[in-house]
Amino acid sequence: MSVPIRVVLAEDQTMVLGALSALLELEPDISVVACAANGRDALEAVTRLSPNVLVTDIEMPIMTGLELAANLRTSHPAVRTIILTTFARPGYLRRALDTGARGYLLKDRPAAELADAVRRVHRGLRVVDPALATEAWNAEPDPLTERERQILQRAGDGRSSTEIATELHLSEGTVRNYLSEAIAKLGASNRVDAARIARAKGWL
Repeated sequence: MSVPIRVVLAEDQTMVLGALSALLELEPDISVVACAANGRDALEAVTRLSPNVLVTDIEMPIMTGLELAANLRTSHPAVRTIILTTFARPGYLRRALDTGARGYLLKDRPAAELADAVRRVHRGLRVVDPALATEAWNAEPDPLTERERQILQRAGDGRSSTEIATELHLSEGTVRNYLSEAIAKLGASNRVDAARIARAKGWL
């Protein structure tokens, strides 16, 4: 019997995480070796267990799925990442592919498609919904830098410039400059409006 594909799951909704794990465990050739409720714990699990595939949501506490995928591309390049999300936004897909993710699936797809995607991605293939892929390459490009995105995301969550500066080890003036650049690029009226626009386009 062949060795099963080792999978780590990352999802912050406990019920969804349990359901995904149970569904994949029904497959004779797939073994879920760890479940994590945030990106940091998922990274620790990958480091400890060296799975073949990571299946991760996008929006999670501490470290997002896209930040996790970007980290794995450099720290664990042999681990292939599948993004599993509710967001059918071209901006998210483009960012996912840019981070090196090999798959991008929506949560409303049949459960069998996830198991099939795990197998295909493990074989080195890419799995992306064709209609969403077409939209992604025709969508307007993301104008934000990674640092602008980090700061705008935190500002959109209601954190002050002082809190953001402390967390990211920057000066308050630098944080304000990044926010001003992001606001200008997005044609927004303020930081909250900028975060709203960026989230709607899948850039946060």
